[in-house]
Amino acid sequence: MIRARGATARRAARRILACLTASAWGCTRPVPQRPPDSTITIRAATLLDGRGGAAHDVVVTVEGGRIARVDTGVRTRGPVTYDLGARTLLPGLIDAHVHLGWYFNRRGVLHAPDDGDTPTDSYRAIAANARAMLDAGFTTVQSVGGPEDGPVRDSIEARRIAGPRVLTSLQPIVDPSPPPETMRAIVRARVAQGANLVKLFASEGLGGGGGQTLSDAQLAAICGEARSLGRRTVVHAISAVSVRAATLAGCTEIEHGLLATDDELRLMAERGTWFGPQVCLVFQNYLDHRTTYARSGFSPDAFDVLARALPTARETFRRAIHTPGLRVIFSTDAVAGAHGHNADELVCRVRAGQGPMEAIVSAASLAASALGIADRAGAVASGLDADLVAVDGDPLADVTALQRVVFVMRGGTVYRRP
Repeated sequence: MIRARGATARRAARRILACLTASAWGCTRPVPQRPPDSTITIRAATLLDGRGGAAHDVVVTVEGGRIARVDTGVRTRGPVTYDLGARTLLPGLIDAHVHLGWYFNRRGVLHAPDDGDTPTDSYRAIAANARAMLDAGFTTVQSVGGPEDGPVRDSIEARRIAGPRVLTSLQPIVDPSPPPETMRAIVRARVAQGANLVKLFASEGLGGGGGQTLSDAQLAAICGEARSLGRRTVVHAISAVSVRAATLAGCTEIEHGLLATDDELRLMAERGTWFGPQVCLVFQNYLDHRTTYARSGFSPDAFDVLARALPTARETFRRAIHTPGLRVIFSTDAVAGAHGHNADELVCRVRAGQGPMEAIVSAASLAASALGIADRAGAVASGLDADLVAVDGDPLADVTALQRVVFVMRGGTVYRRP
């Protein structure tokens, strides 16, 4: 939200890829494994299914990494693989906006491609970000930061490291100078490079005022080309005019929208555009790590802008969730210092006026639909991947329970247990 990573991040991605292919460097660690044909049973007192439903005395059966069935009202105390007792079982949570490649380096400043970190340093730091979010109950993240995401995504899927399912845009489209036809070619190049989606900047950052930077024709070219190739588009848009332009261009998902008016919120609802606003985490994280970000080149004015944005963000979010038909998904913009604290944003959302069940759904089935993975994730239901999380407490009564994760399973593999 504050600044975009430069094109030099491509060099970092190549270095990380070298690390991935050189296991002798000690870049990886084993991932817990069970035989793919094993059967796992999980008992919990309460289940929130991620679609707005709740059940009690539940046993979930997992076979081959997928949910085979969900039995409710099971009061017998027969043997199960994992007995979660009074804890609450949920689908693995989904964050639609993170930046895996952002971390604080050994010198205590924000990592940059030319800061002297070795490939192993960078890889381990990014892998740690991924593991922190997995341990916090986030089994899917959409990382829209840079090319370094690709090797990490692939390494997680190959089970060389532990982490959430990663969907990535690779390098975002930031430069407003190419004409529309060239923008189309850039989209094709991203897809050829393996991008799951296309990220573009339709406006300046918050510190620059958020004015529109891409023309209506450029937006239409980028989002239209991505759609023709079966890819979603995620748009950084701060100002009302940029939100409106991206929505009219048929882009899939608007991120931030801090200065959107009720007119833009209604327009997104009418057009079926997904909306990922932020309420607190990204702003507060910069402020909580003020000293480190200041050493990294952030100006005093930047922190003033962030502090002033907090009440505006809460108000925009309140108006968004009360806009009929607007699909508001969970999206934190987690950067260095925030990975693993993603659930703090859920707490802020509930305190800003969203019901706890609605907040959970926004980070489960609703987010899965927005990311195009509803056939795999976002709910506790037969046939979906066994992405399951348990928390200590009842998040419907006390939303901070979502910050107390005690059990994490992704694809049938348990990474954290009580």
